[in-house]
Amino acid sequence: MKAVFLFLLAGLAEIGGGYLIWLWLREGQSSLLGLIGGIALALYGVIASLQVFPSFGRVYAAYGGVFIVLSVLWGWWIDKKTPDIYDWIGALICLVGVSVMLLVPRN
Repeated sequence: MKAVFLFLLAGLAEIGGGYLIWLWLREGQSSLLGLIGGIALALYGVIASLQVFPSFGRVYAAYGGVFIVLSVLWGWWIDKKTPDIYDWIGALICLVGVSVMLLVPRN
């Protein structure tokens, strides 16, 4: 459960931080949003490093799948862009890949 929580928290920090910087640079909103976004992105790096899995590459590759799913959800809930069936199929494929990478027993 700790690993899932950390993946979700790191994902929210990265997506939220990137979104705030997007609002600042692309939508002309306050530079304060950009600063907060930068802080959130730095926190993402810290949070992701707390994972219990021993391999940096495996953690970050698996996180990529989680990031894709969270991005689809963020776009739907925050940016009000409804995902289509192909978005959901792609997200499901990513979760299957993450599960294989992290949960399959190894020697």
